[in-house]
Parts: sequence; C-alpha cells; structure tokens
Amino acid sequence: MKKLFAIVLLALPMAVHAQKVKPNVHVKGTLKNIKDTLSIIYANYSANGKRVVDSANVVNEQYAFNINVTEPVRVQFSAKNAANKKARLTQRNVASVFIEPGIINVASVDSFTNVSVKGSKAHIEFEKLNLASKPYESQMQELYKQYSAYSKNKDKVATDRVEASIDSLDEIQRENVYGTYLKKNPNSPIALYTLKTYSGYELLVDKVEPLFNLLSSTVKSSPAGLEFKAKIETAKLTGIGREALDFTQNDTLGVAVKLSSLRGKYLLIDFWASWCGPCRRENPNVVKVFNQFKDQGFHIIGVSLDQPNAKEKWLKAIHDDQLTWTQVSDLKYWDNEVAKLYGIQAIPQNLLLDPDGKIIAKNLRGEALGKKLESIFSKQTNVKSEVQSKGK
Repeated sequence: MKKLFAIVLLALPMAVHAQKVKPNVHVKGTLKNIKDTLSIIYANYSANGKRVVDSANVVNEQYAFNINVTEPVRVQFSAKNAANKKARLTQRNVASVFIEPGIINVASVDSFTNVSVKGSKAHIEFEKLNLASKPYESQMQELYKQYSAYSKNKDKVATDRVEASIDSLDEIQRENVYGTYLKKNPNSPIALYTLKTYSGYELLVDKVEPLFNLLSSTVKSSPAGLEFKAKIETAKLTGIGREALDFTQNDTLGVAVKLSSLRGKYLLIDFWASWCGPCRRENPNVVKVFNQFKDQGFHIIGVSLDQPNAKEKWLKAIHDDQLTWTQVSDLKYWDNEVAKLYGIQAIPQNLLLDPDGKIIAKNLRGEALGKKLESIFSKQTNVKSEVQSKGK
C-alpha cells in the first residue's frame, strides 16, 4: 500500500541541533486561552539538507525562534506540557507553519494547533493547499480506521479492498490537489514543497519531471531545487529498464559483496532494517517467496539501513526472521551508501533485476512479488516445453 508506507516511513536525515549562525527569520509566538500549561516549544525543520531540531521556553505565554533559512521552509512546532513532561506529543499540540525570511508572528488561540500566521506569504499558500486537501484527508482517515479494524480481525479480503481504495484515493488527491495547484501556481513559494508531496517517496520521473520544469528558474536553482533535481536524475538511473547501478558492500562476516557478481539469476535488492516495523512485517512474505523460487533461479540481496553500533541487532533480526539470503550493510542508517546511490527515501523498498542486471520491477510487496515471479518462471517453463516438443 503506497500511501500507508509513505506516511509511516518517509525517510528524513538525522536531526541536529540548530547551529549558531546569523538568523534571518524571527518567529514570535503567542499562546492564548490554551487549556494545557505549555513549557517548551520545539521547532523541527529541514535546512541545507539536514533535519534541525531547536527549542524555546515559554515565558508569559510567549516564545521565540531565530532561524537561518534562505527559502520558504515548513516548520513543525510541537509543545511540551509542563504538567506532564513525559507525556507523548499528540495532534493537539503540533502545528505546521511555513516560514520565510522576515518577522513571522504565530498566534495559537484556544488550542496550540489553531494558529494564525502573519508575515509569511508562503503560509497563506500552505493554508490554501491544506483546504483543498481536507476532503481527501477526511476520507483517508476513515479508510485507515477501516484498515486497522480489518487488520485486527485478520480479514485479508477486506484489508486488500481497503488498501486498493487508499491507493486510488491517494492518486486522485495527488492529481486533483497537488498536480492542479502546481500547474496553476508554478511560481508559488511552496511550489517545491507541493511537488515533493506530489512525488512521494517513489519518484516517477515521467510524472514529476514535467511539473518540476514548470517551476521558476529561481526555485529550480535554489538549494532545495537543486537537491530535488538530483533526485530526479537518480530516479532516471534507477528506473525500470535501466541496468542496476553496481555497488560493493560488506556482508555479515565483513566480506565484500559486489552486486554484479550475483548476475545470472533473477535478483531482488531488498532495502530494509531491523528497526523498521513494516520491513519486519513484510519479511515473512519475502521468506515464503524466496523458499518457493530459490531453486528456479531467484536470489535476494538484503541491504540494511541499520544504525551505527547496531550490528548485533541487525544479525539478530536476520536470525529471528530467517533471512537466509545474502545480507550487506555499512551500518550508516540513512547514510547507507547503497541507499543514497539508489535514492531510497523510505523503507521497505525493493527492485527486481533480470539475469542481465536490468531493473524489471520495483516495490513488489505482499503477494505481488510472488505473482511476478510465478509469471516469469511459468513462462520459462512453457518456453522450455515448446523447445523440447519441437526437438522431438
């Protein structure tokens, strides 16, 4: 289910504390009639390719942030309840605001999420986009509730039906909301953000590049624009029909494994990690398919995005999930060299290669992988039968 995986596992770089540089954005926040007693406000945003987390104390129902960014950026503000410092964050104390260079006034009235923003044209456009998305998001939340209920009852037929509905609604929302907005507002200060939302974690070049080309030259040449352009180029190199980019990474014993050395079989490059819940839930499906087709010319190379100093967790997951195929990792988390080479922004993800090393399918999960391999190997069997019949 593309939408579900994108929400759960959208990849972000590791967070760092705000650096001491000259700020050009001054956020002034005020709280009024808030039921909770809020003590600390956190600001979570992306700047210069890194995720930044900063904090500010609430004094007399006010807080302030000085931020250095050169382009409009979406900041997620979250509030800590002074009465219960260990309480987990909830939707009622999280708010998203688009900031840009200048003085930004953010006022929360009655609830932390009920914000009004002054001084940011980008946020005005952000609100327009959210308003257009609201009907779809309401439908999506209802579908998620149904999916959760059916999953608890282990009703596979119903969950499959809801999955299809979620993917269909997601596609409609992308085109009707984000695609339409971009075509009408290519010079919008949130155009690049909208394009990123439209593209999701699996960037489809044929759909995304034409929209990127609509953006203004200023947006395209911005740091974030150049970064996104690089992702498009990576997606071109890893698209279906292209020869898989070769790489070398060490296995569990520290022995270097080169991708091209595994040619001659249908090969699945499987990106996963021991800490990734959806990956671990998908592993039984992969194990089943591997055992079914391994003697017919199918193999897997798992590329783990496990964290530094977490080799034991990686090895334990391999053992517990009975992953008996080739496993490699550099234990660099999201900085895994192979993941960066292939533009992986979320896991689980996979690519299916033919015996010559060409990519023939991507992100086959659940029954889809088994069906694809069944189709491949049944055709091979039919061809062999025909050849044998002609030989007689």
